[in-house]
Amino acid sequence: MHRSVKVAVIGAGVSGLVAARELQRERHHVVVYDQNDSVGGNWIYDPRTESDPLSLDPNRETVHSSLHVSLRTNLPRALMSFTDYPFVRTESDPRTFPRHDEVLRFLNRFADEFGVREVTRLKTRVSRVERVKDEWVVESMTRGSESVSREVFEAVVVCSGHNSVPRVAEIDGIENWRGYQIHSHNYRAPGRFQDQIVVIVGYGASAFDIAVDILPLAKEVHVATKDNRFGVILNDVRYHTMIKCVNKDGSISFQDGSSIFANTIIYCTGYKYHFPFLDINGIVTVEDKCVGPLYKHIFPPALAPSLSFIGIVTKEPIFLMAELQSKWMARVLSGKILLPTEDMMMKSIEDIYHEMEENGLTKTCSLSLRPLQAEYKHWLATQIGLPPLGEWREKLLSEIFKKLGELPLTYRDQWDDTYWDSIIQF
Repeated sequence: MHRSVKVAVIGAGVSGLVAARELQRERHHVVVYDQNDSVGGNWIYDPRTESDPLSLDPNRETVHSSLHVSLRTNLPRALMSFTDYPFVRTESDPRTFPRHDEVLRFLNRFADEFGVREVTRLKTRVSRVERVKDEWVVESMTRGSESVSREVFEAVVVCSGHNSVPRVAEIDGIENWRGYQIHSHNYRAPGRFQDQIVVIVGYGASAFDIAVDILPLAKEVHVATKDNRFGVILNDVRYHTMIKCVNKDGSISFQDGSSIFANTIIYCTGYKYHFPFLDINGIVTVEDKCVGPLYKHIFPPALAPSLSFIGIVTKEPIFLMAELQSKWMARVLSGKILLPTEDMMMKSIEDIYHEMEENGLTKTCSLSLRPLQAEYKHWLATQIGLPPLGEWREKLLSEIFKKLGELPLTYRDQWDDTYWDSIIQF
């Protein structure tokens, strides 16, 4: 028997857009909420920054976007495509690794072509989602209005992202440091770092991009990192272990014994999961970088299938992952796919936690799928009846990491399009 339910989707970024499309394809009644002026989520560039550059002040003026003005994708178009809607080249920016505004144009085309925009309420912030008996009450407020709107739904899909509430490393002695501190969330352009000595904390994708961006202007660029997992070394960047402390004379000491005087610290230390609108009596908890318990990283067993989370896994290209998760979630809601019992779902989650503990991993790693991401995606594809996923995606991703290490500054523009275009299949 096919069920059609009324569903609230929180967020109109990549995950929210594809979730809304899949829900509509299953003939569910969908309302999408987003606080921004347009669809696109984190791919909307906003030149504004938060009033607190570290984003620690609870009373600060917040800004959702984390993009800097010159950002280009670190993934090719093929890995930012959906299975039936490729990210094709356009005249506005035909490069394989385009600028951020090209991604936003792609998402806007997607929203228009699949009728998602017309069910999206923009400039509308969700303030509360509460379970009342067997229904969900969603409270929201439209910008410019002082009245709170309440609407009842049968299901809620959380797609609010996880790259807008910064995490900042704790450093001994930092409270007495007189230099400038900023989180990468509030970095927009390199101009203010002209002739400065800059320390970047962390060495993920944002740290790499910012280091490249400020190198031509800064006097010195230092990177403090636990490990250089991709083996990427930039000439003229000085690498250290993590910061040990800030000394009374204002110098910064690293765990490797070295120390420097610096003008600025840029924290590229990631983001927190943050769902302040969810009022569900602690059934789903957020501990550092762990959200749980979630069956198959989507459904909390005690509230399944009426509550789900799409796209909160990490270290994985989000476009295909969110699409597969959304197809499965939408079919579960329509009754085409049956979930196990609550006890069986909890046992599955506990088995994963136990296996991680035996391997010396914490729960915070549970949303980082590597090296099990291929197995998970194939499981989802099988569940929803898709043919086996092509191995070209994993090969392509491995090649990107390889080229990043070999040609960190030029790999995007020296990419062999001819070879990979012959292999990529949709």
